[in-house]
Amino acid sequence: MDYILFDLEATCWHKGTPGVRQEVIEIGAVKMSQDGTFLEEFHCMVKPVLHPFLSPYCLELTGISQEEVDRGKRFPTAMADFEDWVHESDDFLMISWGYMDLDYLQTGCEIHRIEHDWIASSYHDLKALYREICRLPGKIGLKAAMRREGITFEGDAHRALPDAQNLALLFRRHIDIWPIQ
Repeated sequence: MDYILFDLEATCWHKGTPGVRQEVIEIGAVKMSQDGTFLEEFHCMVKPVLHPFLSPYCLELTGISQEEVDRGKRFPTAMADFEDWVHESDDFLMISWGYMDLDYLQTGCEIHRIEHDWIASSYHDLKALYREICRLPGKIGLKAAMRREGITFEGDAHRALPDAQNLALLFRRHIDIWPIQ
């Protein structure tokens, strides 16, 4: 069994997005073996189509430039590459910090009419599981959870690959006690 620890960045606007569908603009993932060995990484920039120009808020929050997404792959190609990379493993679990990453992937697949049942059928929300195993009363962010565990957050926050790498470090800390199968 391999673990696919992934993070996404999506289009965003100041004060939320009522009535606006967010689109994936970056995919980052780390593949880890059952014993906690880092196996491979995946990274891809994605060019949004519904809202092709990033908002000033999104540019500032993520540090992603308009040029990066303009050079990115269209979602169907990026998703096909990601799915091929994930399916190099015969048996895997998809893991992210919070349900929003799953939602962004599924929304992108729905917009582009791509089958995506394989994602949700193997998905786990590590944020919810962390709250459960640590018996925390409320939500906690990835950086705060890492501080709580004495793990230094490395790289830029709100970038998909560094967030996935940091998620993998936290996951590995408790690899033997996560309630996932």
